Amino acid sequence: MIALNKRQNRWLAFLLVVLASNYTLYNTGIGLSILPAESKGVVIGSLIDFLIVMPVLFMLYKRKFSVKQAILLAATGCIAARFIIPLEHLQPFVAVTWIGFAIEATIIVLEILLIVSLVRYMPKIIADVKDSALPDLFSFPKAVASHTAKHPIIQMLCSDFLVLYYGFASWKRKERTGLTLHKNSSYLAFQIMLIHGIVIETIGIHWWLHEKSMLLSILLLILNVYSVIFFMADIQAVRLNPVYATHDKLYLSLGLMKRTELRFENIAELVEDKELLQGKLTKDTIDFIARDFGEAYPHFILKMKEPIEVTFMFGPKKRYTKVAIKADQVSEFRAMLVRGMESNQVKL
Repeated sequence: MIALNKRQNRWLAFLLVVLASNYTLYNTGIGLSILPAESKGVVIGSLIDFLIVMPVLFMLYKRKFSVKQAILLAATGCIAARFIIPLEHLQPFVAVTWIGFAIEATIIVLEILLIVSLVRYMPKIIADVKDSALPDLFSFPKAVASHTAKHPIIQMLCSDFLVLYYGFASWKRKERTGLTLHKNSSYLAFQIMLIHGIVIETIGIHWWLHEKSMLLSILLLILNVYSVIFFMADIQAVRLNPVYATHDKLYLSLGLMKRTELRFENIAELVEDKELLQGKLTKDTIDFIARDFGEAYPHFILKMKEPIEVTFMFGPKKRYTKVAIKADQVSEFRAMLVRGMESNQVKL
């Protein structure tokens, strides 16, 4: 794993070197002094860097390869070239950069259409959520997926809608009864401390930064306001979404930060060995352990037969083969796990 990370960082380093070299060539005294009067050949080389070399290096760094991503990265390279290479050198090839702007504009229009479709189907989505027995953290994304296309911007908007709902519209709701993961921890206190820290930082820094740069102060203010709303929403999401189980599935969430659903029949082993539980968690383990002031260890580790998918805030997903859980009601939680595993013909 360490060797893999080093290889990935190497591609990122190459990418930054290529970008810095091109910027230096056209925007510094040293670069301009070595730039020939007839610069067409050099500009062609730079365009190859922006349209081919840097996109390939970025995909090698991310370890994700697709035609769609390659086109998007090449278009981004066209736009970057337009801003880095001075127009007097780029003029013979300026049409190439406009292709990048056209592709990006097309993508933006398509994303706007996706947003419009999400807003259009919102009444049906809300109706599906109300009819579902699942917690809102699970029923809302499922309803969105059933009515709209799967797309990163939809996932982000879905997360933002949950933030707005829990931040503003959920305060009259009563807590659902059920097993919980946070009550014997300092998780909510941590979130409140973060809110206080952000408010104090906003008051202390905003006015000082306002004198230096109005734009930066406004951006920081917007970011801080959103952060406060997010942490308030996360507190509500934790309180209002206890562990939920059906006859065949377990739905786990830790506020807006992460959530997953797993089938009882997919559980290969229930680990309760104290030495293993207090050891360092492996890379293929996702933990549902509420943040605490002291060291917090799981009560159970579930080894899965097949990897499960975990969704993090704002939509990114990752697969894991083990699930570490720290429960408030330990004996009741264990009984629920054993009952679910036995009823789905899984032997301990």
